[in-house]
Amino acid sequence: MTAHRTYASNLPANDTHPYRSGAWRPQTTEHTTREMQIEGEVPRELNGVYLRNTENPLFDSIGRYHPFDGDGMIHMMSFCDGDVEYRNRFVQTDGLKAEMESGHSLWAGLAEPPSRSLRDGKCARGRMKDSSSTDIVVHAGVALSSFYQCGDLYRLDPRTLADLGKETWAGKFPSAGVSAHTKVDERTGELLFFNYQTTAPFLHYGVVSARRELVHYVPIDLPGARLPHDMTFTTNYSILNDCPLFWDADLIERGIYATRYHRELPMRIGVIPRYGASLEVKWFECRSTFVLHWINAWEEGDEVVVDGYFEDDPSPRVASDATIEAKMFRFLDLHSMKSRPYRWRLNLKTGAVNEGYLSDTITEFGMIDQLRAGVPYRYVYSVVPTKGMFTFDGLIKHDVQLGKEEALMFGEGVFGSETVVARKPGAVDEDDAWLITFTLDVPNDESHCAIYDAKAMADGAVARIKLPERISSGTHACWAAA
Repeated sequence: MTAHRTYASNLPANDTHPYRSGAWRPQTTEHTTREMQIEGEVPRELNGVYLRNTENPLFDSIGRYHPFDGDGMIHMMSFCDGDVEYRNRFVQTDGLKAEMESGHSLWAGLAEPPSRSLRDGKCARGRMKDSSSTDIVVHAGVALSSFYQCGDLYRLDPRTLADLGKETWAGKFPSAGVSAHTKVDERTGELLFFNYQTTAPFLHYGVVSARRELVHYVPIDLPGARLPHDMTFTTNYSILNDCPLFWDADLIERGIYATRYHRELPMRIGVIPRYGASLEVKWFECRSTFVLHWINAWEEGDEVVVDGYFEDDPSPRVASDATIEAKMFRFLDLHSMKSRPYRWRLNLKTGAVNEGYLSDTITEFGMIDQLRAGVPYRYVYSVVPTKGMFTFDGLIKHDVQLGKEEALMFGEGVFGSETVVARKPGAVDEDDAWLITFTLDVPNDESHCAIYDAKAMADGAVARIKLPERISSGTHACWAAA
């Protein structure tokens, strides 16, 4: 076991913040190790890397701390003919480097007004640190970490996590940055993305070639500043959105960034040809909601079919005398928001919308076999959210064709990560795959990388690899086959 580097931190020694303790306790040490205890047997045919991004703060916050403020830390487990290696590295963002030099936080987070920041920032909200702690994908052989409020894309070697600097796209990287949830089409090698800002044009959409060239970038007309978090795509189209939960425009003028859910407005789904112009976006009005994450989309005759998670209550109410923390963290409780799998059918010829639930089960953070992205699919693997806390108690395999579900719970005090799908060599069925997740066992203060057979989840993990130390909870992950 080898400690690669340990960082100085000024966080409280006995921190009681719910998102800097327990399952969210951050790390200060980077590791590189092949010497790990393994229960079971790692499949020799499993070859590739599992990457997960994590909000992992190094310095105490300016004012109130929100978990999305944490510094990006990438966790990597590589698999090669039965051998495994684990590494974790901080994303070497400009903001992290500046704060390490100063020894304290320089930017106020999501729960504080931008005016409290000690330095400017170029994220959508303004005066905010680009922590690059939200998402991770692999494009053109390079891992790209990203931030949910738009910023730089930071490049890492997906196998070694070596810092490769910021993405430039040959000098054409957008000044408005790029939002988390870039999408990689494995069939074409293209990367699809969007960004947003508080001034017109409020949204842009773009395409990057398999050779890392920005080949398409267009503004998208919106009636005002919005907060899109995700997108999806089909073979020929990209799917954007205009959800009715966004910053209050009047408050923005006063430097206050508070979200408001406009229940009276529809959610709009925008369908644009992959290389389409702004005027070619076709908007569909749907039931009012906020979609945090989409699952998949595809074309079926005259229709574009889109699956995602519908929130019955995107802005849960709390008591008027509730604490600021209760008001702030209500947006992290997926049970309160009643997030459920949902399907929209959008008819490109008639403009008709047919929509409805795929399940009554509260789930989110779905993952599919990425070769099925943009085409019809059968299985999605979603997390079982913890009631009242932004952690994941288990995993649900959902058959969207038959409507069947199979749940796997991690156990009391054990939480999982977004679970990736690693297709088996020579796979015939869509669930001829391994499912890989990092787990956080809080009572025993340890973490594992767990591997399951997608066809036999109930049989338990085929292998559990113990990590050097318990890692923090986090958000998004990806799988890149060797």
